[in-house]
Amino acid sequence: MSAEPAGAPPSVELRAAGSQDERFEAFVADVGPYLLRVALLLSGDWSHAEDLVQTTFERTYRSWERACAAGPRAYARKVLVNLRIDRWRRRRREVLTSLDALPDLATPSHADAVDSRNEVVRALADLPLAQRRVVVLRHLLDLTEAETAAELGVSVGTVKSHNARALARLRVLLLEGRQ
Repeated sequence: MSAEPAGAPPSVELRAAGSQDERFEAFVADVGPYLLRVALLLSGDWSHAEDLVQTTFERTYRSWERACAAGPRAYARKVLVNLRIDRWRRRRREVLTSLDALPDLATPSHADAVDSRNEVVRALADLPLAQRRVVVLRHLLDLTEAETAAELGVSVGTVKSHNARALARLRVLLLEGRQ
């Protein structure tokens, strides 16, 4: 599994005293919000993101010892990305709901930051799925090109080309939004 992204909050101690269930509950509380953000950015749909995270936790729990040995946060992220890829392959089409339906958790003092973040999320939703995955993993999760390629099961060259095209498209979308 890949290393933790730079700047990631430290995970709770998962090998401490307590039952497997207690350690897993601590893990869920620690990484649940992180995985939900990743799932939302990958899927573009709030309810689909929640389903992905729930299934990720189920699969991680079933392989808890292996997850602990490999790094549970990275293990769960890999499961999440693979679930998203599998669902996309089954459907062979991308269905995005309006990102306007997302709950606004902002306070008035943070309204500008939230507007900017929502603008970026909307622009991400306009990218093709493969490009969106690369941008989320590379720039939002701070994975290297090699780690991103390993997570997605593609070559480093594919990551580079998707990243370049996605960033160029995001520049256009974000500049159009400001005019």
